[in-house]
This record gives sequence, structure tokens and C-alpha cells, in this order.
Amino acid sequence: MKTLMVPGDRQEILERVHNLRLDSPRQWGRMSAHQAICHLNDSFLAVLGEKPVSPATGWFQRSVMKWVALKTPMPWPKDLKTRPEMDQTVSGTKPVDFDYDRAALCASTERFVSAVQWAPHPIFGPMVAEEWMRWGYLHMDHHLRQFGC
Repeated sequence: MKTLMVPGDRQEILERVHNLRLDSPRQWGRMSAHQAICHLNDSFLAVLGEKPVSPATGWFQRSVMKWVALKTPMPWPKDLKTRPEMDQTVSGTKPVDFDYDRAALCASTERFVSAVQWAPHPIFGPMVAEEWMRWGYLHMDHHLRQFGC
């Protein structure tokens, strides 16, 4: 299973980020490619403790949902609602300059990978490093697939 912990997997996902274009058409959902870049960056900033995010967790989310999301080969469901702080149409970071925002995502990805502590995930709760690196890869993969990358 792919993870940001493996340098080759991390390089592959970052190359896919660089292949994403401002005009990449979405395959599902409401986000634009630029909003997806900002959403992913906001998500990393939140778990790095640099952006507040409201929790939406319970026993089921912290156990069953987390296990299915991180341990099974099933693709993540499409069109799930995100936290308001990660939604660019609500209180997420608004897209400004595509190249700047993409560079910010790549930088926060590297800081996320090298971190030794993370804030609890708003849905899955506290996680260990291996779970964080799997989540990071899968979250990026999910949104890159959303735009055919």
C-alpha cells in the first residue's frame, strides 16, 4: 500500500501535483483544480497544528471508518462533505495564484512528512506516523484522481 513515508511514492504523488493544471476538468464533485490544491494544503496545515479545524468524530469514525479508509484498497467515496474550514467556498483558504498555491502544497507536504507530531485528525482522531503517511497519500491521490491526474 502506498504511503508518503516511501520516497518513491512521495515523489510520484508530487509529480502528479505538478501535472495538475488550472484548467484540469473535474471527474466528480464541485471543487476546481485550484480549490483542490488549497483544500489539500489546508488539510496538511490543520494536522500540523497551523490551521484550526472543527472535529467531527466518534467511535465509528475513529475505528471502523479509519480502518476501512486506511487499510483497504477501496477508493474513497466521491462527493463526501469536508469540514467547513477545509472547504474553499466556506472558510477554507481561497485560491489566489495557482503556481504559488501549488508550491505551498508541495512545501507543506514535505513538512508534514518530516513532522514528528500531528494534531488529531478531525474525523479519524489521533493516529500514529504510519497511519498519517497513509492518510496523506490517500487524500492527495483521491483529489488528484478527481482531476484525472
